[in-house]
Amino acid sequence: MTKPIYVIPDIHGQIAMLDEALLRIEGDGGADAQIVFLGDYVDRGPDSRGVIDRLSAGQAEGRDWITLRGNHDQMFLDFLTTGTIKSDRFSNLDYTWLHDRLGGTETLTSYGVTASLGASNHATARAAVPDAHVEWLRNLPHYHLTPEILFVHAGIIPDLPIEHQPVEELIWIRGPFLDHPAPHPWLVVHGHTALRRPQHFGNRIDLDGGAGWGRPLWPAVLEGRDCWLLTAAGRQPLPPP
Repeated sequence: MTKPIYVIPDIHGQIAMLDEALLRIEGDGGADAQIVFLGDYVDRGPDSRGVIDRLSAGQAEGRDWITLRGNHDQMFLDFLTTGTIKSDRFSNLDYTWLHDRLGGTETLTSYGVTASLGASNHATARAAVPDAHVEWLRNLPHYHLTPEILFVHAGIIPDLPIEHQPVEELIWIRGPFLDHPAPHPWLVVHGHTALRRPQHFGNRIDLDGGAGWGRPLWPAVLEGRDCWLLTAAGRQPLPPP
């Protein structure tokens, strides 16, 4: 019998939604369930610090939790380590990590640091963020692979072996991956591109339902390639088209 793998997509500082998702998973699979988190723990929502506290504490307790790296986690880490708030991957090159749409100010607020577009308060932020949080961010893996499923934050460059994938693409890619209709070597389960609701595309499953924008956080469970969303009423199938 295939062991279920539970998945939680982009949390974006939504600690109450995370707690509800964890309760649904425990109700379906027990306290020892394996969970893969798809990255983007920080930004936009009210308690990025609380989310990192919850996930790192669970791992320290021995939970079978695999926490992947998202592009927002990378932006937070880049800011903490170098003070960088710009990226050439932003769709609008006038954006910075502190822009309202990116949500870095909300992350810093959760650590008690005030910031704005014109004043990042890097030194203050670095002093306020625990070293353990910086190390946790630094050690996030870019993907998790099983024989049938690839879990990754954003996606992959099609037809490129996983060992040759640029790590930046694993956390940022959209068009070339999203527009690729052919099968991949595995079913790719990802977040990053927010939808109104999770969707199965046949070769990939996008679980990001937009919690970063105040929409629901959708935990899911996979048994082999079969996927269900975990709702308040129980499992709901998420079939391919």
